Amino acid sequence: MFLFFVLMFTGTAGYMLLEQYSLLNALYMTVITLASVGYAETIPLSDVGKVFTMLLILTNLAILTYVITKVSRFLFDGEFHKLYKHLSMQKKIDLLKDHVIVCGCGQNGLEAIKELKKTHIPFVAIDKNEKSTIEEFDYHIFDDATKDEVLIKAGIMHAKHILITTPNDADNMFVVLVAKELNPDIIVICRAMKDTSVKKLKTAGATNVIMPDKLGGVHMANLVLLPDVKEFIDVMSTYQNNGCAISELTPLRSQNLQAINSWHVCGATILGIKQKSGEYIINPAPDYSIQLSDRIIAIGSKTQLEDLKKII
Repeated sequence: MFLFFVLMFTGTAGYMLLEQYSLLNALYMTVITLASVGYAETIPLSDVGKVFTMLLILTNLAILTYVITKVSRFLFDGEFHKLYKHLSMQKKIDLLKDHVIVCGCGQNGLEAIKELKKTHIPFVAIDKNEKSTIEEFDYHIFDDATKDEVLIKAGIMHAKHILITTPNDADNMFVVLVAKELNPDIIVICRAMKDTSVKKLKTAGATNVIMPDKLGGVHMANLVLLPDVKEFIDVMSTYQNNGCAISELTPLRSQNLQAINSWHVCGATILGIKQKSGEYIINPAPDYSIQLSDRIIAIGSKTQLEDLKKII
């Protein structure tokens, strides 16, 4: 449209200057020339005017060819399909509630996504590397997670968790700050490469900071010291055992553990309590009174955990 109006202006101005046409006659001559309707000139053209008209027609044909090529590529080379798919996906992302945003889909990010998929938790994957495999996921964004608008596109306002797994601590710090600014209530779980970054990330607003390399070393040492115990915990935490799982439950009323008697009533075992202060009570005593702000960590089958959830 811009090129068309430039051509209209050029043609009108050219006829007025070269042929001394009035504004109306110059505009009329330009329109019938560009439209190729074949009407005769209102005033006979000079040789200069004829050359100008030929150039005007050739330029118009060049622009028309360019536009048709662009439109054809847009429709038939997959660009239209990509745009439609992107807009459709963005509309679905806008409707998500309490989902998880995964920033950076390297090895750690993809492993986290595998676990989210197993438990059918909705997530939006963000990675700035267009060669990443995140295109296979239902909701994905190829862009830089440090940008405010990218996190907004991912539904940061309505998300419950954000996992930040990029290999750069500075980028992770920036994403934490942006995420907490946009949604102060979001739970931020962040990766760190250096020990010195852990405190800084928590100060910035990260709820939990994970060091994969350090955890890997501790894991290997524990396999030497307590191999069976460590393997048992791994089986539970990675959902490898379909018959049993560890779950976090939220109580809806205050009550005594002895009164709940979960093991006898439903078969589930309460392993620990996370208090509002962040302190954990491992293997709580029967006389412990559950508060509404507590989080209960329990182990059992899916049915047993569902029954315990109803009880508490």
